[in-house]
Amino acid sequence: MHTVAVLALDQVIPFDLSTPIEVFTRTRLPDGRPGYQIRVCAEHPETDAGAFVLRAPWGLDGLQGADTIIVPGTAAATAPLPPPVRDALRTAAEGGTRIASICSGTFPLAATGLLDGLRVTTHWNATDLLAAAHPGLDVDPGVLYVDNGQFLTSAGAAAGLDLCLHMIRRDYGSAVAADAARLSVMPLEREGGQAQFIVHDRVPAPRGSALEPLLIWLQDDLGRDLSLADIAAQAGTSTRTLIRRFREQTGTTPLQWLHRARVRQAQHLLETTEHSVERIAAQVGFGSATAFRDRFKKTTGVSPQLYRRAFGRPAARNEEARATVSGGR
Repeated sequence: MHTVAVLALDQVIPFDLSTPIEVFTRTRLPDGRPGYQIRVCAEHPETDAGAFVLRAPWGLDGLQGADTIIVPGTAAATAPLPPPVRDALRTAAEGGTRIASICSGTFPLAATGLLDGLRVTTHWNATDLLAAAHPGLDVDPGVLYVDNGQFLTSAGAAAGLDLCLHMIRRDYGSAVAADAARLSVMPLEREGGQAQFIVHDRVPAPRGSALEPLLIWLQDDLGRDLSLADIAAQAGTSTRTLIRRFREQTGTTPLQWLHRARVRQAQHLLETTEHSVERIAAQVGFGSATAFRDRFKKTTGVSPQLYRRAFGRPAARNEEARATVSGGR
């Protein structure tokens, strides 16, 4: 059974604390067994939770041996992180434990140094403060959560639900996650969210913008072998003007936009078909399976094979596993 330790820091926000407890406690596997064991941990016997005082059944020793640690937000996000808490989180990370934060919980997690150099998020109202306090972070204010593999961060309030459901999907697959989502009265994927790494979704131009027809043209046939000059020709403009318009309206370059759109289409195919990685690479416009694997991992943080094992149809997952065992991949 997967053990989740929820760390209650001083002035913990009750909503953030209860979200993972409720979601993971109610998660059931297909045979009815619970998917998770929950530990609520705190540095001291009693913790200030605003409207009440929390008596956590576990101390910091409860973080040891946990598969996942959740750091909920606190009302004192910028308060210094107690050294025992910092050391306990670092020790857990060294052992490979997955650590996730909810809302302003990104602040204490960032104070450990574990997030340095990573893309992260927090409540939109605190992203500027987070960036100023930790300039080594790439703070993204526009997403619900960010998955960096071992370390995950989420935005405020209900985004904690999105993050928990995402982790359930990583751990046990879509069917278990969908059942947990129904119990939480939440869609498994909210509008604007993605199947795995929300931060990698393409950024569309506003409706009615000058680029909208071009983006539709690109999206309709991602398998075309296109150069920057080809895209500029379709747009009826110079490459320099095209790049400038893309920067202004999408925040990225034409080829970066195209790469992300291709990866998103590849994610969909990995989830819903049994096509080989080589076939998917060709379908979405990559010149070779090697180039596709490199781009996919750079964009999502995992290989196409690992993505399919987590989120693909059962038959596709089984086929991928057989190919891996036989040395076919």
